[in-house]
Order: sequence, then C-alpha cells, then structure tokens
Amino acid sequence: MLYWAAVFLVVSIVAAIFGFGLIPSASAGVAQTVFFIFISLFVLTLILSAFRK
Repeated sequence: MLYWAAVFLVVSIVAAIFGFGLIPSASAGVAQTVFFIFISLFVLTLILSAFRK
C-alpha cells in the first residue's frame, strides 16, 4: 500500500511539473487517501500486537 502512495505521489509531482489541470490534484488526493489508510492499518497492527502479548 505504501508503494501505491509513492506511485501516486510521483504521478502528481510529474503532472504538476508539466502543468496538467486536474491530474495533480486528483492523484495527490488519491496518494493522501492511500497514505492515511496505510497509517491507520499500521497503528491498528501495533495495537493488536500489543494486546496479543
């Protein structure tokens, strides 16, 4: 999932450099969403592993 966040980040940076209209904001939004999902799953995994011990 972190891979996809990085991919969308690179796509949004490249699109911003070339100045495409809606592509940078759309891919940045997707990258941000994927990032927050990844962070949420990471925190959930930490909490579950703490209770497992």
